[in-house]
Amino acid sequence: MSDPRPDRYAVVGNPIHHSLSPRIHALFAEQTGQHLTYEALQGTPGQFAEEVWAWFSSGFRGLNVTVPFKEEAFALARVLTDRARHAGAVNTLWRDDERRIHGDNTDGVGFCRDLDRLNFDVRSRRILILGAGGATRGLLQPLLEGGPEALVIANRTVARAEGLVEAFRDIAPATRLAACGLDTLPQGPFDLVVNATATGLGEDALDLPAHLVQADSLAYDLVYGAGAQRFLGWAEAAGCSNGSDGLGMLVEQAAEAFAIWRGVHPETAPVLRELRHEIDGQ
Repeated sequence: MSDPRPDRYAVVGNPIHHSLSPRIHALFAEQTGQHLTYEALQGTPGQFAEEVWAWFSSGFRGLNVTVPFKEEAFALARVLTDRARHAGAVNTLWRDDERRIHGDNTDGVGFCRDLDRLNFDVRSRRILILGAGGATRGLLQPLLEGGPEALVIANRTVARAEGLVEAFRDIAPATRLAACGLDTLPQGPFDLVVNATATGLGEDALDLPAHLVQADSLAYDLVYGAGAQRFLGWAEAAGCSNGSDGLGMLVEQAAEAFAIWRGVHPETAPVLRELRHEIDGQ
């Protein structure tokens, strides 16, 4: 007789109360007929590894990992995918039959699939990424594999951006890869400008020149909802008619994790539509 209890999954972060992941995976499970539960778990700084082992021992089949634990998840995993190794961070964990913890990073593929949804092909395009933190690192491998003409990483601390350039230069030798400071941005326009900074255009605002974009550029903020509006508003005022927040990326990276765990890839378009309706209706 089969076990009637659902398989258990969760997202781990701190803070975690705001996470949309439980809602997303519930919609995926309903759509695909998968028997599972998915919850949000608040991790404790300094105790991440111990807590993950305890959660797996208590019956969890897989864990998503968000801020601030992605680098600790990378250190904990004994088997890493190629994209996780390049990213230096892990957002998806699972355990095999030998109790080894596997780690993957689905952020970059989620981002690129959302670009596909937006009908944006990175091949031969000029790309500017604002910020050189973990979020940017997770995007670089799949972006560079798409074959852009040029990719510039801008960061307040230029040395950090330069480090990413050196780490990823070999992935796409034909792409002109460069680093600069946020106060020494190159002349635009760029085809794609990605806001991956922690501050965005909030109280600690970035002073971005209008020449970075043009009418048919795509301005993309990795955060979703109200947090993206300052950056997208700047892009619109600068003459860019195409803007997107990161909700599509969130759904796509979750779908990739779901497929790793369950062996079936859910349809993301109806889930994204439902979430967008729920967010806009608040």
